[in-house]
Amino acid sequence: MKRTTATALAVAVLGWAYFNHFQDPIVRQFAYPYDYRDVVEAVAAKEEVPPSLVASVILAESKYKNTAQSESGAIGLMQLMPDTARWVAQQMGHGNYTDAQLQEPTTNIELGTWYLSYLLKEFNGDEVQALAAYNAGRGHVESWLKEENWNGMIDTIPFPETREYVRNVLTYQERYESLYGDHR
Repeated sequence: MKRTTATALAVAVLGWAYFNHFQDPIVRQFAYPYDYRDVVEAVAAKEEVPPSLVASVILAESKYKNTAQSESGAIGLMQLMPDTARWVAQQMGHGNYTDAQLQEPTTNIELGTWYLSYLLKEFNGDEVQALAAYNAGRGHVESWLKEENWNGMIDTIPFPETREYVRNVLTYQERYESLYGDHR
C-alpha cells in the first residue's frame, strides 16, 4: 500500500473514531464549524438546498476561510472560479458584481448556493452528480454520463479527486445534520 493511501486510511479511521466516540458537542462542533450559520440557513432556504449540504461544501472547499484561494484560481468560502461566479451573478441579477466580492462571505455563500441549487436541478436532485459537477465541472459530468463513462455512483467517478470530494462532502453532511439538525 502506498504511504499516502495508508496515511489517508489512518486519518479516515481516526476521524471516524473521533467523531463517533467523543460525545462532547463542543469538541465535535470544533471539528465541524458552522460559521456564517444564519447566512447559510437563509440562503439555503431561499435556494431550496439543505443547509447541511451548503455547510459541508464550505468545509470541504475552504475549511471556512473566506480568504481561501486555490491554485486553479477558485476563491472564497465556496471556492468559486471567477468566470463561474460572474455567470451566476448575472443569472441572479447582481448588476454591480465584481470579482473582489468573492471574498465577502455573504456574497460567496449566495453565489455558491445558487450554483449548487442550479446543479441539483440540472441533475434532477442527485446530490452525487451535482457535487461531482461542482468539483470537476458540469461539462465533465455531462460528458461522463452521456458517453456512459460513469454510472452515477460515487465509487465509479472517473476523477479520483472528485470521488474523494463527493465522499467527504456527503460524510460531512451527515455529521452536520447530526450536530446541528437540518433547518429547512
